[in-house]
Amino acid sequence: MGVGGGGGGGGGGGREAGEGEAAVRKRWRVKVRLSTAAVVVWVLASAALWAGLHWRFRRAALHKAEEGLVCMCEERARMLQDQFAVSVNHVHALAILVATFHYDKLPPALDQDTFAAYAARTSFERPLLSGVAYAQRVVHTDRESFERQQGWIIKTMKHEPSSVQDEYAPVIYSQETISYIEGLDVMSGEEDRENILRARATGKAVLTSPFRLMSNHLGVVLTFPVYLVDLPEDAKVEDRVSATAGYLGGAFDVESLVENLLRQLAGNQELVVNVYDVTNHSNPLVMYGSEIPLATPSPSHTCMLDFGDPFRKHHMICRYRNKPHVPWSAITTPSGVFVICMLVGYIVYAAWSRYDNVKEDCRKMEELKKRAEAADIAKSQFLATVSHEIRTPMNGVLGMLDMLLDTELKSTQRDYAQTAQVCGKALISLINEVLDRAKIEAGKLDLESVPFDLRSILDDVISLFSSKSREKGIELAVYVSEKVPEILLGDPGRFRQIITNLVGNSIKFTERGHIFVQVHLADHSNLATEAKIEPVANGMNGHKDEGSAISTSVTQNTLSGFEAADSRNNWENFNLLLSYETNEMPYESGSDKVTLVVSVEDTGIGIPLHAQGRVFTPFMQADSSTSRNYGGTGIGLSISKCLVEIMGGQINFVSRPLVGSTFTFTAVLRRCDKNAISDNKPVLLHPLPSSFKGLSALLVDKRPVRATVTKYHLQRLGIASEVVSTTELALSVLSGRNGSSLTSMGKKQPCMLLIESDSWGSQMDVSLHARLQEMKQNGRTRLLPKVFLLSAAESDKVKTIYLVDSVIAKPLKASALAACLFQALGITQPSNENRNDSGSLHGRDGSGSLHGLLLGKNILVVDDNKVNLRVAAGTLKKYGAKVECVESGKHALSLLQVPYKFDLCLMDIQMPEMDGFEATRQIRAMEGKANEQADDGDDSGSESTAKTAKWHLPILAMTADVIQATHEECTKCGMDGYVSKPFEEKQLFQAVQKFLGPSMSS
Repeated sequence: MGVGGGGGGGGGGGREAGEGEAAVRKRWRVKVRLSTAAVVVWVLASAALWAGLHWRFRRAALHKAEEGLVCMCEERARMLQDQFAVSVNHVHALAILVATFHYDKLPPALDQDTFAAYAARTSFERPLLSGVAYAQRVVHTDRESFERQQGWIIKTMKHEPSSVQDEYAPVIYSQETISYIEGLDVMSGEEDRENILRARATGKAVLTSPFRLMSNHLGVVLTFPVYLVDLPEDAKVEDRVSATAGYLGGAFDVESLVENLLRQLAGNQELVVNVYDVTNHSNPLVMYGSEIPLATPSPSHTCMLDFGDPFRKHHMICRYRNKPHVPWSAITTPSGVFVICMLVGYIVYAAWSRYDNVKEDCRKMEELKKRAEAADIAKSQFLATVSHEIRTPMNGVLGMLDMLLDTELKSTQRDYAQTAQVCGKALISLINEVLDRAKIEAGKLDLESVPFDLRSILDDVISLFSSKSREKGIELAVYVSEKVPEILLGDPGRFRQIITNLVGNSIKFTERGHIFVQVHLADHSNLATEAKIEPVANGMNGHKDEGSAISTSVTQNTLSGFEAADSRNNWENFNLLLSYETNEMPYESGSDKVTLVVSVEDTGIGIPLHAQGRVFTPFMQADSSTSRNYGGTGIGLSISKCLVEIMGGQINFVSRPLVGSTFTFTAVLRRCDKNAISDNKPVLLHPLPSSFKGLSALLVDKRPVRATVTKYHLQRLGIASEVVSTTELALSVLSGRNGSSLTSMGKKQPCMLLIESDSWGSQMDVSLHARLQEMKQNGRTRLLPKVFLLSAAESDKVKTIYLVDSVIAKPLKASALAACLFQALGITQPSNENRNDSGSLHGRDGSGSLHGLLLGKNILVVDDNKVNLRVAAGTLKKYGAKVECVESGKHALSLLQVPYKFDLCLMDIQMPEMDGFEATRQIRAMEGKANEQADDGDDSGSESTAKTAKWHLPILAMTADVIQATHEECTKCGMDGYVSKPFEEKQLFQAVQKFLGPSMSS
């Protein structure tokens, strides 16, 4: 039973499988039939569409051809009428001439010779007339006297004596070309008589029917009446007949007229033109064209012609010479549509199949997206962790070294400690560069938009590299155009980073010559971002080989006299930029955007041609010896390029081996008015002293570019200056000899004489002072100027060698120059200007100094790292602050109770149990409740309530993270700012200035 049942079941399963296969085959056959039917229907529909499109395109082409025919025919008819009318007007003018000079003059001023000569000389105005003649009206009673006067008898058109008629019209004046008709009575011909009678009755020009001219061309005769008096337009026929004096006629060559017209127009070969006289509709007369019909019928168009004779009717018939061709578009377009229709079916099938694949791909892409987002979050967390974990011990190392340097050390110990400090700062700088590069790749780098003083930033960069430039004996200078606004909106830190990278590289690779930083407006500068030679992408920077790139020639038109890599950076172009400033070149002042062009030029070793294509590649250097000889990681230029592009600019360079390099970049910043600077956008300004305004100086410098830089720094202090090339010229200017004058200083006597060290000759000390004393004794100068020597060497050493009042050490900087002038000129510096070179961060008692801000202030420091606590406490105590340290956020909350006994709180972010974010949130919540209770407790607004109503303790984050998200989180949780570990004095000053400044203390 079991086996039989199993066999039965197996047989049933086989039947079901067979039925399933049959159903599948049936469905497949139905599908094939439906597909075949659909294909046939689709093909037939496509073929019908092809036929419909072909017919439509063919009809459209034929309609377009008919429109073109109408347009060309109308144009030819209009031009033919215009040219005929011009000739008729000339004949009319000739008729008026005859009436004026033959009948209005006694005796007549016109005869046959005069008429013939005039008609011949003016025939160019009537090129379509074979000739003109004038026939006088003679009645029968005057015939005998007329013939006796003319000396000949009147003849008919057949040259026979005229029979007796009521009146005659013999030709008395004729053009030489038709002189054979002189004396013939034009009224003897039947058709001519009818034309003459119609002309004098209407007062208009009339035409004859076409006939063969002497040139065997078809033509017509035009007849004009000549009256003895001027008649009104509505004159009666009897009055016109009685006033008729004669008739002026001309023979028109119609065939030549039409032929010349068609020759002038385009498309003449495509059209066949016929002109007919259809006055008699039953028998039209051909005036132009062939009467033989065309072989193939083609579209035609008829235009009516108006030649001025209302009795005569004319029209023009135009047709194509050949039947219009069927355009290729009538075949190709339907065929293309047919092919497209054939492809649509396949495309639909392929699209449906692709749909399933795309769905699967979208699922995979969504999964990959989630992985990428998770990796990005992990990368950001990794950056924050690495930054914090590396900076935290480095903060302790650098802080302890700084505190160690404040103690009494032996010279060897101090040298070791300073070396360790330099190495630690170099490591921090490398970490910053690596993190910056990572942030740029992750798209996490955001720029600030705060007001800053561009010139002060450049002065700080110069100060950073001044000692190194003096050690190498190279010129380091900066020049900023007067047109660059004093205060700009942008990211000063990133701008400083770009300049520092470029100048640092120049210092590193330059052993002689100069480093010159220029800043101009893009509209005034010809130092375009694109290099003068080929782009760097070709790896050769425009040179075919390295030998052609190396130049051994030395020019004397740069800052130091050494040749520059970019030939545009010479005195001629620099002077052109200065002229733009002087002449006040127009600038788009209406826009708040300012595009700066910054160039850093050096005369160093240059970049090898084979390495120029990878200059901006991260961690790439010219060769392996570069890192060994000069140091560095090769990441600075890569970061600078990214920062420039984020600022909306471009960076490029020109470099020549053994000559130097010039890096040029643009940056888009925004204007900022000093009055528009708000409290939430603080800016650290470096105001220069105003004590020197009105003073004048005389500068001796043989290099014009360097002299302009010195004038720029003097001008920033308000000192007018004049430049001469030698000391002899300077003495001449001081004494007023040889017509020398102080053009830029007016009549002011310079109170200082600045001399470049290379213009100071041997034995000049004694001779210069002797000449100055001699001039004073002779009365040529009232006051001896102070003598300053500009030198790149140490000022104290130079002053012992040369007899000068003072030595100004290079590189020049406005604040250092002011300090030197204060001391040498004996000018008392105002108390509000008593600042040092670094921007008053180290002043002892001023309100703007860090010591003045922190003196006597109670500050709470919260950090779980004991080393960091010691460093922070030691640094703050050094400036007179009272510091209390705790190691957790909970402990900080227990101390920070309203009313506060602390003026400021520095709080670490990452701490166990309670981090800095959570601690700050609870502090802000506690302050909110205290403020609400104070407001509810006393609604009278008393003075005591007003003083305690708003509690807000300044909290600054002490963070080792440099991630933008960390900074945003600090602001979100209620912190007032942050200082990065390890913090420096200037950074700390900027962070606490707005909370502990004089305005807050008051």
